[in-house]
Amino acid sequence: MLQARMNHPVLVVPEAMKALQALGELTKHGLPEKLLELVHLRASQINGCSACVDMHPKLAKKAGETDERLFAVAAWREAPYFTESERAALALTEALTRISDREEPVSDAVWGEADKQFDEQELAALILAIANINVWNRLNIAVRQPAGVWKG
Repeated sequence: MLQARMNHPVLVVPEAMKALQALGELTKHGLPEKLLELVHLRASQINGCSACVDMHPKLAKKAGETDERLFAVAAWREAPYFTESERAALALTEALTRISDREEPVSDAVWGEADKQFDEQELAALILAIANINVWNRLNIAVRQPAGVWKG
């Protein structure tokens, strides 16, 4: 079994765990849990975070998500299973996760669709959720956090 390089940073600095968990709780206001788990899963797939790719489908299933949609999230553009608001959230997730891949990381088209689907409070929560999962991905990847160690 793979082993982490060190104790997880949020265990070494417990205040960081509290802060990231608090931020995670704030993002739940106004956004469906299943949507947030799809966002978490998609960003984690892009970043190659095995710990999160393992954990977030489990959390999504607990929230009532289907295998069909979880299996298709990496190909959400071609899959018929997602609503317009979920598609807008997934497009924004990809844009904010891949910020160095293009000259204009969040295009006006991606922003416009997200802005159309979510009110300001929801959009703020969504942006914070995307930022937060990217932080978790980077922490896990840095220390090579093994999948399956943290149970959701």
